[in-house]
Amino acid sequence: MNIKNDTVDKPFDFWNDHSLEFLEMAMKRDFQETVNISDGYGKSTRDCGDILEIFLIKKDGALGTISYDLKGCLFSHACVNTLIMLALHQTIEKAKTLTAQDIIVYLKTLPKEEEHCATHAILAFRMALADLEDRQNN
Repeated sequence: MNIKNDTVDKPFDFWNDHSLEFLEMAMKRDFQETVNISDGYGKSTRDCGDILEIFLIKKDGALGTISYDLKGCLFSHACVNTLIMLALHQTIEKAKTLTAQDIIVYLKTLPKEEEHCATHAILAFRMALADLEDRQNN
């Protein structure tokens, strides 16, 4: 991948051309774990084979714990970690308003061709929120 400079077309430098936000979220593994008992669970599989599972635990009317398991790429890790950072300790109603665009804006340098990873994270998250609400209502 090349990026256009004012005068020269230079090769993309992963470490220097990505935002600090992207690099932090891509490398973070604090929330990566499989949870056996959760209040809400969502799983999404992409055509490429990436599998994302999200586990929610509600505490005091908010999302007290959010974890994930991912078999996927660095871009997916960046997106799901950003989603967790944005949603953690939010009410269910507030968390439902998060979008793929919120993730993309926060990361600043998520490549356009990888924006589907943000959509994938949101899809699994919404499935987990729906599951959480279903369990509360039954």
